[in-house]
Amino acid sequence: QVQLVESGGGLVQAGESLRLSCRPSGSIFSIDAMGWYRQVPGKQRELVATITTLGSISNYADSVKGRFTISRENVKNTVYLQMNSLKPEDTAVYYCKANAGGRFFWGQGTQVTVSS
Repeated sequence: QVQLVESGGGLVQAGESLRLSCRPSGSIFSIDAMGWYRQVPGKQRELVATITTLGSISNYADSVKGRFTISRENVKNTVYLQMNSLKPEDTAVYYCKANAGGRFFWGQGTQVTVSS
């Protein structure tokens, strides 16, 4: 089974930064795009940022524009999320997602907690 291995979450104060990483493990072919989503317990999972494999075209949720940056490394399809100027409302479990050949795969999630 293909897995997406996430790391980089933690506990920080408002205004500080974190960098999340997502590395695919196992065989996975033709990844078209990857992204980050976040979810608070009891609430709907929401898109944070996505990036395409071809051209590295990115898009962001309005709430994180200007603060978060998504990037990728081509050879291993590793995707990063640089999160600056973190706010308490950014607190959530962050999930990596990969789209490949009409299917999608989810990471296990990594906790980000921002204190005021």
